[in-house]
Amino acid sequence: MNTLPWRRRVAAIASLGDENRRKLFDFVRSAGDAVSRDDAARAVGLARSTASFHLDRLVHDGVLLVEFRKLGGRDGPGSGRPAKLYRAAVREVGASVPDRNYDLAADLLVSAVEASMAEGGSAREVLLRTAYARGYEAGRTRADAAGPAAGAGFAELLAAEGYRPEDDGAGGLLLLNCPFDRIAAGHAGVVCAMNGAFLGGAAAGCGIARERVEALDIDDLKAQGAAQQGQCCARIRPPGA
Repeated sequence: MNTLPWRRRVAAIASLGDENRRKLFDFVRSAGDAVSRDDAARAVGLARSTASFHLDRLVHDGVLLVEFRKLGGRDGPGSGRPAKLYRAAVREVGASVPDRNYDLAADLLVSAVEASMAEGGSAREVLLRTAYARGYEAGRTRADAAGPAAGAGFAELLAAEGYRPEDDGAGGLLLLNCPFDRIAAGHAGVVCAMNGAFLGGAAAGCGIARERVEALDIDDLKAQGAAQQGQCCARIRPPGA
């Protein structure tokens, strides 16, 4: 799963376009513990005030986290105020326009290969089972955070994974973006089946009937005039459809 929402990742990439901020991020990320402004400034050859400005900008953009801690093992009166320290919020930052989620595809495929090697059986069946279970887990987590209403958090989950859900006007959802577009183009039989299983699991985890997930062939969608380039070949049917 992506650590930062897509808009935050785009902002983080833009922030890291500054050479000084990129150097500071690399230093903080590679450090074994949280670092002070003075240590970061010395490491990259910047004035303390300049380093402080860039470090706080990286915090604002979600790339770094701040913590306050007294240094030197001293405590009590006279030990001084806690120091402001920085640590990496993410190990890496990646973004694409439109949003893609190739990390999720790779994780599902590798997990399925590992399970198939350990358990045997059809690689396709193991992949679909793995994708469904991962979707269900993500759906339950989102539903627990969103509240008790059936379907709570489902659209938010789809948006977080890059599907760009949009109301179809009848109570269902169109998925305007395919998070796996490039690999689906050459391996639709595998990737689209995996995608359908993941969405089915996510729907079930959010309390939505799995049957509402309609995983169509992209050619079928095009024949219906409902598909645009880069659009997901699945859609979420209205309740009772």
